[in-house]
Order: sequence, then structure tokens, then C-alpha cells
Amino acid sequence: MFQQQVRVINNILMFLDALCIFVAGYLAYALRYFFSNKHWNIETDLFLFSVVLVIIVNNYVMGRVGLYSDRRPPNYFYIFISVFKAIVIDFLILGATIFILKKMHYSRAFFVYFAAFSYSFIVLERILVQFYLDKIAHNRLHARNLIVVGDENRGKIVAEALEKQLSWGHRILGRLTLEKDGSSQGDVIGTLEDLREVLIKYPVDEVVFAIGGQKDIKLSKYLDLCRKMGVEARILPALWSPESPAVHAETIQGVPFLTIGTYQIDATGLLYKRILDVIGGLVGTFLFFLMYPFVAIAIKLDSPGPVLFKQKRMGQHGRVFTLYKFRTMYVDAEERKKELMQKNIMKGPMFKMENDPRITRVGRFLRKTSLDEFPQFINVLKGEMSLVGTRPPTLEEVEKYELWHWRRLTLKPGITGLWQISGRNKITDFDKIVELDCKYLENWKFRDDIKIILKTIWIVLTRKGAL
Repeated sequence: MFQQQVRVINNILMFLDALCIFVAGYLAYALRYFFSNKHWNIETDLFLFSVVLVIIVNNYVMGRVGLYSDRRPPNYFYIFISVFKAIVIDFLILGATIFILKKMHYSRAFFVYFAAFSYSFIVLERILVQFYLDKIAHNRLHARNLIVVGDENRGKIVAEALEKQLSWGHRILGRLTLEKDGSSQGDVIGTLEDLREVLIKYPVDEVVFAIGGQKDIKLSKYLDLCRKMGVEARILPALWSPESPAVHAETIQGVPFLTIGTYQIDATGLLYKRILDVIGGLVGTFLFFLMYPFVAIAIKLDSPGPVLFKQKRMGQHGRVFTLYKFRTMYVDAEERKKELMQKNIMKGPMFKMENDPRITRVGRFLRKTSLDEFPQFINVLKGEMSLVGTRPPTLEEVEKYELWHWRRLTLKPGITGLWQISGRNKITDFDKIVELDCKYLENWKFRDDIKIILKTIWIVLTRKGAL
């Protein structure tokens, strides 16, 4: 019901925002016409194009700044700032479009009036709507009355979530405890056993079961009671907690499932990430083929062995693939690794040492300039790796993983990532690396991948350290 309310309210807001811009456009036209002593005019097609463009762009931008979300604005100042950001972007795009179309006689005064009126009208409209929702609709008969079933902590979670939720009004009439010894608390109106009497006594629209997982409670009995009395029931899953919030419901062919997620990326995010990988992979592979003859000659002249180093690595959720790099070590590097284990500066399953004698002269240059990484763009195009992700571990490393280390394999490994741009040469604790990887997974945003790629390019160009 609450998500349906969100859709209705946001559809109304979209219509009102568009109406405000429409009125602002005509008022700006009238004001510009008046102050020009009726000598100014604008082509009808250009005027309508300007208004429609701002309406379309504004609809998208307002959504991006959070003004069409399911969260109510925390205060009026938030509305002032968010609408200002949206209007600035709207009219920057309008201005750029007018410039590209070379409409040199476009009135700057009309442009300014249009922007100012759009901002003023939308802010006023938003404040009036929010005032109505908070002060009027909240206290009217159509506000939903709720009863929460659960302990004080989970009841507080429900109350705080509803307080932030965009809706046209709700009231929590009280809370039912699971045990009688909690009845002294101020918001308690009974116990779960009293549910039938409470539903008869109070005008309840919905019961929220926020039970923490007590196995001795037969929840189906109380859900059936709500169904028989025509009262909607909602369940806060016992699996959910503020510390592990990635639980969501989805329906597959009419069958409902509770899904426990492990990262923040949805299907759309994965699509954007793959598009970025394909574009970056094509560019990187093209550069790899350009440099291959020169790098190959240098490697061959420096030491015997193949040009490309191939090694089995562990990818997403344990998928094994062959990783490609320009060879930077002597061919017996893996055999000599056992002799050098005591010089490992890394704490954990990773191996790393300073002044590694297995690295060739050309290899040191390739690593310093990160040129050795370019063959991995082939792995990216094949879908085995991503441009941004976690470092792909060797099979030997994975054998030494603790259970929580496996979390870093949730997504495809990447050529670069948070660890690589966070001063990898200074981090010697593998647990810290995994924490950075988990931080990337838990807080992923598409723009973060762009930032990491740009920062990686900067680090490589300034030679601040190998990636």
C-alpha cells in the first residue's frame, strides 16, 4: 500500500512540476514582451521547444536528485536546495541546446525569467504539497492506522522507517509485545495474544509483524486472524537487521521470494558496468595490439620465454579463468617463489616482496608503467574480468582464504579497483585489502567506477606506483 501511495504522489508531483514549468514559460514570455514595449517576439516553435525540453529534462533530473523517491523531504531547506540543483541543470542543458542550434537572437532576459519563475513555482508547489501531506492529510480519515507487533527495538525500526516514508498519512496506534512483562512501556497496548481484541477495539488498517525470529510463535495463526477480519498484514522478515539490510522481496511468475543480497548492484547497474567494460575493453585491446610488437621484442631480448604470461585465476564466485599479462618475470618464477616465502611482506595469503629478484629488467619497467596489465583487456572483453573490481587471486591464495574472504569474489575481478588507487604499496595486511573490496561492493555506484578509472589513469601517467 505504501509503495502504491508513493507512485500516486510522485505521478501527481510530476504533473504539477510540468505545469509549473509550463506556466513559468508563458509568464516569462509575457514579462519579456511587456518590458520590451511589445516589440519583442519569439518563434512559436522555439518557445514550445524550450518549454517542452525543460519539462522533459526536469522530469529526469528531479528524479536523480531524489525528488521523486519514496522518502519524504526531511525539511523545507532540502526542497530549496534540491530544486535549485535541478533547475540549474535544466537550464544549462537548455542553454547548451540553444547554443548548438545557433539561435543567436534567443532572449537572455526571457531565459532568466523562465528559470527564475520555474524555480519559484516548483519550490512553492513542493512546499504546499509537503505541508498538505504533513499537516492536513496526516490527520484526516484516510490516514492509515497501524499496529506494530514486536519488541521495542524492532518496533522503533518500523516507526523510524514510516517516519521517513513518503505517504499521505499514517498513525501508529500502539505496539503489541510478545511477552506480558513489556506492558509497562508507553507505546504498548497489549500482547500478541490480545490481537483479536485490539483489532475489534481500535480502527486498525494494517498490522506490521516485526518479530525477531522466535520459533515458538505460530505466526500463521495471527495472519489468518487478520485475513478473516479484513485487516492487511505486513511482515518485517526476521532475517533482516540494520547490520545486514540487503533483504528484498521479488516475484517470479507469481511466486514470491525473499532474496538476501550481498552487494548494492542491481541488474541495471550490471548492464551499465558491462557496457563500460566493453567500451573500455575495446580501447584497451586496440592499444594492446599496437604496443605488442615493441613490448614483445623487448621481452624476448631481455630474457628467454614467452611474451605473454598465462595463469589460472579465480573469478566471480569461484569461476576459474586464464589471466593474460605481459611476462615480467623469469620463466622459473613460480618454482623460486617457494624459496622466497620467508621474505613475504604481506600478512595473509597474498605474496609480495620488495626488490623481487624474479622480475626482469624489462619487467620492472612494464610494472612501473602498468603496461604489463594491458593483455587483461582481452579478459575484460571475454567477460571474465571487469575494468573495475577486486584483484583476481591465484588458486593457491584462495586455498588459504577464510570464509569472509570469499566475499571479495562476489563480482568479477577487475584490472583496477579501490585497493589499487588507495596506495597498494603501503598496504601489507590482506584483511585490509578485503575490507576495501567489501567497501566497494557495499557502496557501489556507477560514477564510482568512472572515478576509479580516471584516478587509475592519472596514477599511471604520473608514475605514482604500479597498479
